[in-house]
Amino acid sequence: MNVIDTAIPDVKIIEPAVFGDARGFFFESFNQKKFEEAVGYSVEFVQDNHSRSAKGVLRGLHYQLDPHAQGKLVRVAAGAVFDVAVDIRLQSPTYGRWVGVELSADNKRQLWIPPGFAHGFVTLLDDTEFLYKTTDYWFKDLERAIAWNDPTLAIDWPLQQPPVLSAKDQEAPLFTSLGA
Repeated sequence: MNVIDTAIPDVKIIEPAVFGDARGFFFESFNQKKFEEAVGYSVEFVQDNHSRSAKGVLRGLHYQLDPHAQGKLVRVAAGAVFDVAVDIRLQSPTYGRWVGVELSADNKRQLWIPPGFAHGFVTLLDDTEFLYKTTDYWFKDLERAIAWNDPTLAIDWPLQQPPVLSAKDQEAPLFTSLGA
């Protein structure tokens, strides 16, 4: 397993060791001990989620309020996404900054997004399947969103046309409304 630091040190790209031959491939998609060594602290996952989307669907930027903020370990099983993490930790030196990484079934990369980040992705291919482990359960009353196209964040989404959004994401407030 190879761990790559991003421009925001707490967000990590994890590349598994992949073993392939004429039959296909094998890789260990998760190992608790190796993961905790990679991030440097103990993490407990409590829920796995799986979504499937057509090309051009944008989901996010989502987060949950304390005391149930979620950390997420995300990957793509089919297709490809541009995955984004936005630091929303008020006391963080990287508050308001974002990192974006392409995750795909081909590159098998994973992204660790710790609690205190908003998260979103746009699908780059049809029939993209996105998997994520979370460190806390989903609580509807604590879920929040930030506008995907917020001018303060200026995320450079790789879009050729306007994305397909849920009603919730169409109505998401601007980053400045978080109260910083």
